[in-house]
Amino acid sequence: MTLNQIYNHWLTQVLLISVIGIALGFIIAKTDLVGAGALIALPFVIVYLVLVFKDPRIGLYTVFNLGFFVNGLVRYSTAPFGLSIDIFLLITLIAALFKVKKENSKYLNNPFMYGIVVWTAFTIFEIINPQARSLVAWFYAVRGVSLYMLQLVILTILLLNKPDELIKFMKTWIVWSLIAGVWAMKQLYIGLNHAEQMWMDAGAYKTHLLFGRLRAFSFYSDAGQFGAAMGHILLVCLILSFGPFKLKQKLMLWGLSIFFFWAMAISGTRGANFVPFSGIMVYLFLTKNFKILSIGILVVGVLFGLLKYTSVGSGNYQVQRMRSAFDPNDPSLQVRIENQKKFKAYLENKPLGGGIGSAGSWGQRFSPGTFLAETATDSWYVKIWAETGIIGLFVHLGMIFTYLGTGTILIYKMKNDMMLRQFAMAFLSGFAGCAVASYGNQIMGQAPSGIVLFMGIAFVWLCYQWDKNKIKITVIN
Repeated sequence: MTLNQIYNHWLTQVLLISVIGIALGFIIAKTDLVGAGALIALPFVIVYLVLVFKDPRIGLYTVFNLGFFVNGLVRYSTAPFGLSIDIFLLITLIAALFKVKKENSKYLNNPFMYGIVVWTAFTIFEIINPQARSLVAWFYAVRGVSLYMLQLVILTILLLNKPDELIKFMKTWIVWSLIAGVWAMKQLYIGLNHAEQMWMDAGAYKTHLLFGRLRAFSFYSDAGQFGAAMGHILLVCLILSFGPFKLKQKLMLWGLSIFFFWAMAISGTRGANFVPFSGIMVYLFLTKNFKILSIGILVVGVLFGLLKYTSVGSGNYQVQRMRSAFDPNDPSLQVRIENQKKFKAYLENKPLGGGIGSAGSWGQRFSPGTFLAETATDSWYVKIWAETGIIGLFVHLGMIFTYLGTGTILIYKMKNDMMLRQFAMAFLSGFAGCAVASYGNQIMGQAPSGIVLFMGIAFVWLCYQWDKNKIKITVIN
């Protein structure tokens, strides 16, 4: 009797099912449903790994998509979802090492890589910072401070080096942003679900319910991140609408811009205003059309004047909230300024800061009761300053200015494909806008903005390479 005949015999199949059932029963008895769930998930995990090692782009797109809602999942479960980003990035990086052609690695030889490598090296050096209190805190915090950025730039350049990948990236970003905007409007106009209300009741109401008005946060980590993300996609869609698109596409981009503007407004995040305001100024500079730049400065100046010096639109809460961003006497701004004075005194003799992971939520978790853990940083740059000192702040700002300077030079050199140039200008302007807004919120180190920003900055380099090699981009209607 052959093996196939034995397997097809009914008695064999009954015995096999019985053995599997007994094994599952034993596992469930020992590990509850968690072990059974792991066994059930195992075949899917194996299939996913096979697919990623066959096409590492799947892993990178997994990270990209996951970044939009991973932080919001904490409202529904206490599972460490944040570590899933690390796992998927690591798997993708390993798969890329086996799959990527050697000649593609030449694209990594660029100033964007140099900047992030220097910054990452400095954050690793911070392990020996004598002020650091916890290596575990460093491990958790350094991921968002530098490691994610490095991996995203590398993987985007290596894996998404075809123009059609840029279109996929853009469409995915728009779709998730639309879903996030709709969900935020549902929160504001219909109400929160049970998990969101529990999160609010646990303490989030202090920052998300002001004067009886909800600051919509969608499924992002908080309203600050949501508002900045909406300001970012608003800016990019608006800039793309000025490009060589057909009228139908321009109308669609204008419609999206209006939608994302309102989504940004209902977040009540004042700092988010600086993403489109500063980003559009950078875009006008990149166009090298100084007549349009002058008009743009005038328009932005008028809008600024209306918000700061008039009461136009004061009957609308969202407009009034935006207006308060330009008030130097705003109480929350004064608190931030006072905290920065405290940091200045504390860090005066600590040029390397207090150690990565010593401030903010990680500080409260791993070194509670310390000055850095208990004093709000608010700003991304204050966080970097507090944890890595004045030296780290200069290194980090050096990376940002390297990106902005290099991106500007590359865009000025692009002559062959105006569509590619428009995308490059949109991504660089978005990076600049978020860099400015990061003074008020920790945008760069949080998902999804951090993921989008550093994938976008890698696309600036790729757009330049495609333009240089006369590779055209095709935008499907």
